[in-house]
Amino acid sequence: MNTDASIIAVQGHRGSEQDNGLSFEPSSQRNQSTYGSIPPSSRANKRIAVPVRVEPKVFFANERTFLSWLNFAIVLGSLALGLLNFGDKTGKIAGAAFTIIAMFVMVYALMLFQWRAERIRRRDAGPYDDRRGPVVLVVVLISAILVNFYLRFVYSR
Repeated sequence: MNTDASIIAVQGHRGSEQDNGLSFEPSSQRNQSTYGSIPPSSRANKRIAVPVRVEPKVFFANERTFLSWLNFAIVLGSLALGLLNFGDKTGKIAGAAFTIIAMFVMVYALMLFQWRAERIRRRDAGPYDDRRGPVVLVVVLISAILVNFYLRFVYSR
């Protein structure tokens, strides 16, 4: 259907509705009859307070994120435990570093979970994400790996 035909179809449709008793009044008449004598400038500035409904999936998403962080900490702790038990001197140093990092990840995950849960319970608006925590974690992990490589090359000589 080309554009001319669609315009004709719409015009024909509007004409048939007017024949059925439905009338199309101009927007200025509709606004005035709907809102009475309220000026348009005060209508636009009104805000209505509506209670925010928090769906259960928000709480479950927070819990899933917490469990994901704990899963990462357990994997890192397992790696650290293997290095502590079966590694040489450099492996034990790296294992100790990874153990400390894993404990901090667990504490961070718990704090983030509690912070988000409290904000969700209070129905605070806004993003619940933490942009600095993962960046700090990556920097600390890369630093621990670089120290491990450095110690491996220094003690291998």
